[in-house]
Amino acid sequence: MERSEIVSNLDTVRQRVAKAARRSGRSPSAVELLVVSKTWSAEVVSHVVESGHELLGENKLQEAELKIPDLPPSVRWHFIGRLQRNKARKALALFDAIHSVDTLRLAAHLSRIAGEMGKTSRIYLQVNLDREESKGGFSVSQLREDLPELLSMPHLYIAGLMSIPPAVEDPEKARCSFRKLREFRDSLESDAGVEIEGLSMGMSHDFEVAIEEGATIVRVGSSIFGPRIQKGLS
Repeated sequence: MERSEIVSNLDTVRQRVAKAARRSGRSPSAVELLVVSKTWSAEVVSHVVESGHELLGENKLQEAELKIPDLPPSVRWHFIGRLQRNKARKALALFDAIHSVDTLRLAAHLSRIAGEMGKTSRIYLQVNLDREESKGGFSVSQLREDLPELLSMPHLYIAGLMSIPPAVEDPEKARCSFRKLREFRDSLESDAGVEIEGLSMGMSHDFEVAIEEGATIVRVGSSIFGPRIQKGLS
């Protein structure tokens, strides 16, 4: 895809994000656009960065290690893939936030490693609302039980919750899942007396619905870069 087309797509997505935010009664600045650059080369991704967008997401550490050094240090990187404990240190070194913390064990490991590194790990807790076996994440009951311990971990900052709804063609059919995550977040805040501001939910085909239901950060890739390429990736 040519640079001009990528830049045009980015502008279109930004406008759609802004309109959806206004429909939900919020300022467009209340919703972050995380441009998902997985499978795309640093050269292609640079078109987005040169247009002034510096929030990018990757789901594979190996790919990120190769790409990040070739893009400006001002870019903020979020990890959105499933994270193995043995790669926690590497992820903390590369990424400003991790969207896929799905167990108490992983959270504790991240807190310990972050402490060793002298930093605080910014995380989103992945919730498996529909108990899909193919997806990771805390169940609703497990997160309620684990939340006090999670909040007590000294080197973690819980930025919010994250979810991936069941795969459906019609974005409207994902609305219920997005709403459930928001309502669950609200109930956690009320029960625990803490603020859990963020909701990482919504991708290219359904991000507008996610925003209408309260998303604070949406993960969009193919609507900007086009269909993903897989060449040379494992």
